[in-house]
Amino acid sequence: MSLTQLALAYARRRPLSTMLVILLLAVGTAVVALTLVLTRELETRLHRDAEGIDLVVGAKGSPLQLVLAAVYHVDVPPGNIPLDAIAALRAEPLIASVIPLALGDSFRGYRIVGTEASLVDHYRARLAAGSLWSAPMEAVIGSDVARATGLAVGATFAGSHGMAEAGAEHANAPYRVVGVLDRSGSVVDRLVLTSVDSVWAVHDTHHGKEGADEDHDAEAGNAAARGAQAGGGHADDGRAREVTMALVRYAGPLAAATLPRKINSDTNLVAASPAYETARLLSVFGVGVDLVRAFAYLLIAASALMLFVALAQALDERRYDLAILRALGAHRAQIAWVLVAESLVLALAGAVLGLLLAHALLAVLAQTVTAAAPLAGAATTFRPEEAIVAGLAIVAGILSAAWPAWQAYRLDVAATLADS
Repeated sequence: MSLTQLALAYARRRPLSTMLVILLLAVGTAVVALTLVLTRELETRLHRDAEGIDLVVGAKGSPLQLVLAAVYHVDVPPGNIPLDAIAALRAEPLIASVIPLALGDSFRGYRIVGTEASLVDHYRARLAAGSLWSAPMEAVIGSDVARATGLAVGATFAGSHGMAEAGAEHANAPYRVVGVLDRSGSVVDRLVLTSVDSVWAVHDTHHGKEGADEDHDAEAGNAAARGAQAGGGHADDGRAREVTMALVRYAGPLAAATLPRKINSDTNLVAASPAYETARLLSVFGVGVDLVRAFAYLLIAASALMLFVALAQALDERRYDLAILRALGAHRAQIAWVLVAESLVLALAGAVLGLLLAHALLAVLAQTVTAAAPLAGAATTFRPEEAIVAGLAIVAGILSAAWPAWQAYRLDVAATLADS
């Protein structure tokens, strides 16, 4: 039997403490790996969805709320802006492009966005089936929407008020699916896209049927969709048409220094920078992540301490066995290696089990939580940073064996055998 095999045999003699050490190390490693992967995925996703959008222009309110609603589609917009504001933005020489958004409804929790085909181009999305909309009440759905709802080209559906699935439906104004987008890894995977005219038409019909009910939609985009035809700035009943907000791309560096201030001071609109607001969001989110990560490191430290205590106790129990090995010709370093090898094996087992546990949890989340579907790729991909986490757990195991191994190295063979 080799000394490494002897170390494994010693570990098997104390199954309860061995399993507890491995479990603590595995949980600590899993939590660190999970926070690492989730944080990186969140940062990647936020930056990818905001890429190429220099400014979000909308109604007066919180800039962060505006960015969350316009770029990430996870919040209620603060209000609406006149359609004329879109024309004014497009006439500004400092602006290269403007993409209007008309919000207000959803389908099974997925937001319906009235916009232009340039939004699809902006996210470099490609059609998996069908074509883009070319007439009112035609819709193109993202890949996540198609997967979750089962909709396909040719299917029809009715939107509902706000983002709640239980909202009242616009059953009298159904959409027809004309296209399904291929997975792009961006926010459009989770959207239902249609023309601004379609959103106006839906709410024009609703307004004509139920009268001037301005409070039926908790999401302010319902009022954004009043009007039925593309020409002019007013609907048939004389009310001014509105959209919810606009995504703006600068024409040059000078725009970043002057345009937001100009919009905020000279108009009734708010200009919010996705880059700035995302950085604020990540800074707040980072505090919670740091706390979770600190707790995970504490678990790893606790498991290392437990391993140290177990090895120290084991050394007292094995002194006679180790002295016999020395008497049979084993070197001091070989005796020390028995304890180091036992600790190393337990730490390695805990680290590997922890990484496998983290990725198994990611796979479960990706399959069971719709919003976590983008994590499917991360569940099967190991990042280089995870090797550092595993290495940290292994180093903790080795350090916990340092003192017991040193004591074994200095073992007095004659005195130990005489005492026995």
